[in-house]
Amino acid sequence: MMPILMNACLAQLQTISVQQGTLMDPSLGKFDVPAASIPVISLVFMSVLIPIYEFLIVPVMRMFAGHNGVTHLQWVGVGLVLSAISMAIAGAVEVKRKNEFNHNNYRTSIFWLSFHYAIFEIADMFTLVGLMEYFYSEAPPGMRSLSTSFSFLSLSIGYY
Repeated sequence: MMPILMNACLAQLQTISVQQGTLMDPSLGKFDVPAASIPVISLVFMSVLIPIYEFLIVPVMRMFAGHNGVTHLQWVGVGLVLSAISMAIAGAVEVKRKNEFNHNNYRTSIFWLSFHYAIFEIADMFTLVGLMEYFYSEAPPGMRSLSTSFSFLSLSIGYY
């Protein structure tokens, strides 16, 4: 159930944020960022964060958590909390954007969307990687592909 809620946040991030970006100032320095390319931020953050996660965060957490390390479901829990924080930031950015436009006739920078994208991608990494590791470590070999399909089922329900 909880990954469904996280995937509903992901659907919001990839649809509403693009619409939100069309109403913001697209310039970042000398570059204009088209609103439709905003989801690329996710790919950039994931490309940078997954190696950091795998080679830095996981070993450090296992060192502090003891011999067995942090469980896969604890990683999922961290991801779910971070996705809620990301949505709170997205709401705050939208309030700021609307207030600036309505009261000052000023369009805020599209750069502000990157904050909740960054936090959500960290959440996505913790949750989805944690789920996949959980499915492959806890499920019997004949059930692993079925278990993995539950992740995609939650993704489809979240988008619905």
